[in-house]
Amino acid sequence: MATLDDVASLAGVSKATASRALARPELVAPATIAKVRTAAETLGFEPSRIARALARGRTGLVAMVVPNLENSFFAPIIEGAQRQAELSGYHLTIAVRGLDSVADHLAMERLSHQVDGFLLTAPQADEVVLQKVSAMAPTVLIEREVTGIPSVIADSPTAFAKLATDFVELGHTKIAYIGGPSGSWPNQMRGDAIAEAVRGRAELSVFGPYPPLAESGFDVAERVLAAGVTAAIVYAAPISLGLMFALKANTAGLPSGPAASIVVSGDERMTRAMGVEGIPSIDVDGEAIGRSSMELLVALLERKNLGAASQVRIAVPVHWSTADPATVPVALVP
Repeated sequence: MATLDDVASLAGVSKATASRALARPELVAPATIAKVRTAAETLGFEPSRIARALARGRTGLVAMVVPNLENSFFAPIIEGAQRQAELSGYHLTIAVRGLDSVADHLAMERLSHQVDGFLLTAPQADEVVLQKVSAMAPTVLIEREVTGIPSVIADSPTAFAKLATDFVELGHTKIAYIGGPSGSWPNQMRGDAIAEAVRGRAELSVFGPYPPLAESGFDVAERVLAAGVTAAIVYAAPISLGLMFALKANTAGLPSGPAASIVVSGDERMTRAMGVEGIPSIDVDGEAIGRSSMELLVALLERKNLGAASQVRIAVPVHWSTADPATVPVALVP
């Protein structure tokens, strides 16, 4: 395998000059650059990623910060960001930080010296904290909007509102929203969108906050039954799954008549996994969110023309589908 010494020898220059010609060509005469590059191509020499990164004053590392690893929503986002990082010549590392303590702040400060930038998924963090963290290194927020920080979000409020509208048009007059974690920015946006969509058209019962876990669906089931709702829109798929099975187990407690069927929304991944069709669903493309976030961060790092970069906001479309309650499999609607 050819080395930098071999390239320098073939080009007739010093090792230092060969290194500058490959990594910092603006410091070397064009004729010298041409000789060094020709030598490198002849020998099949490829500078290491680390060497190139250090020559540019960067590490080649990017950190994605997530508040926890319990929420399955983060998995496809991480996957999408990692794939895009590899395509862009970067390596993605994961840090689990809630950004709600002094220890977290100190850890982020240390991390900022080891990476080139941050992808932050911090739905519950204080805005002041996010401003401080974004000042440590180039930052892109995921599923959150804060003035002065570039962001990528899923346009889920629009999808949740359209699903609520569809339920009203199907004749549902009592609808529930099963909310997500306390202080969650996406939860607030989704809840507000649903409330606006059904205002003056249907009665809305809001339950929560709840962590995005199946246990939450079991916990809220009795409250949903007592409210007499006929359709439930749920913050996250794990909650939906828990609620569906809890309602099925409590079929005997359901009132008679139309309210005996409570339609619960889910997402397409859950529907496919269960091998059924007809469940009203909202499909957030986590991989697209991760990919777009990484693309935006790379553009910031490489100083591509983004205009007012701090104001960049990318909204990834979210798909929804609604089925008539009569078409939903009986096994999934108590």
